[in-house]
Amino acid sequence: MLDRLDPLDKLIKQLQRVPFLATKNLYRVTSYFLSLDEKKTEAFCATLLRAKQLLARCTTCNCWQEKNQSCLFCSSKKRQQELVCIVETWHDVLAIERTRGYDGVYHVLGGSLSPLDGIGPEELAIDALLDRVVNKGVKELILATNQTPEGEATSAYIAQKLANQKVVISCLARGLPVGSSIEQMDRITVFKALSERRPF
Repeated sequence: MLDRLDPLDKLIKQLQRVPFLATKNLYRVTSYFLSLDEKKTEAFCATLLRAKQLLARCTTCNCWQEKNQSCLFCSSKKRQQELVCIVETWHDVLAIERTRGYDGVYHVLGGSLSPLDGIGPEELAIDALLDRVVNKGVKELILATNQTPEGEATSAYIAQKLANQKVVISCLARGLPVGSSIEQMDRITVFKALSERRPF
């Protein structure tokens, strides 16, 4: 009967389009939004719209930045611009930043290679990374992809593409459990893995 309520049906269908929102949580999220008063709903929508309008990807590192402003990482004089940490997502950047033990810059790939899901090198920011290494004076790359089959394949692909370049390639120490996601690790584990990195 409830599926005949057109506004409710349309809201649920919109939420079903949100990746990573598990079906078991779909109705809870729907209830949350429907229970918000009108002012809070308007504030949420305004915040989302404002973020969409004001944020853009940095053309160098592919991380979020405010439009018409310099990237927090790429423009910082306190960071080693020749040391680049390669991560899959911007969530991984947050996890590494929480350690307060890394002073280089980043390169966000936007995911990992996954042929079964139709994600090849063209869907990731790999070409931009290769160009950065060749033309921007990068001395060391830290491969900080997740220790999953897809993450390992992505790291191996990047290392193979850069085999003839004069750049040191290292990867995180195996302090991170295999199959884990960086964003879910505690800051001490991430810090140790980063500081104890080894040649790839």
